[in-house]
Amino acid sequence: MAGYRKLNRRSDQRKAMLRDLVTQLIIHERIETTEIKAKELSRLIDNMVTLGKKNTLESRRRAAQTVRLLDAGENRNALQKLFDDIAPRFKERNGGYTRILKLGPRRGDSTEMAIIEFVE
Repeated sequence: MAGYRKLNRRSDQRKAMLRDLVTQLIIHERIETTEIKAKELSRLIDNMVTLGKKNTLESRRRAAQTVRLLDAGENRNALQKLFDDIAPRFKERNGGYTRILKLGPRRGDSTEMAIIEFVE
């Protein structure tokens, strides 16, 4: 059994999609996606928040390998928002930074949909 889901994509496509989802979750703090993608995303975003809590040069470089440098408003990018806003919120928390809310099946193809968001 593999340690991750393949999501019916080649490895380069899967990594690119998950990088985009991680970045969008950091920027918007709540996104709607399929339930399976949300579960995979939860694993990645927990690692990113843990790196953000360390706040060292090494952790910034490791997070920059995953988080895209897209504009997050207020003259900052997504990586800066992760380290300056999101990670300090979870200083006292040891894990479980996200919650997944199930929405039910999508109308077109009956794929289970979910909302993933940061826990407050």
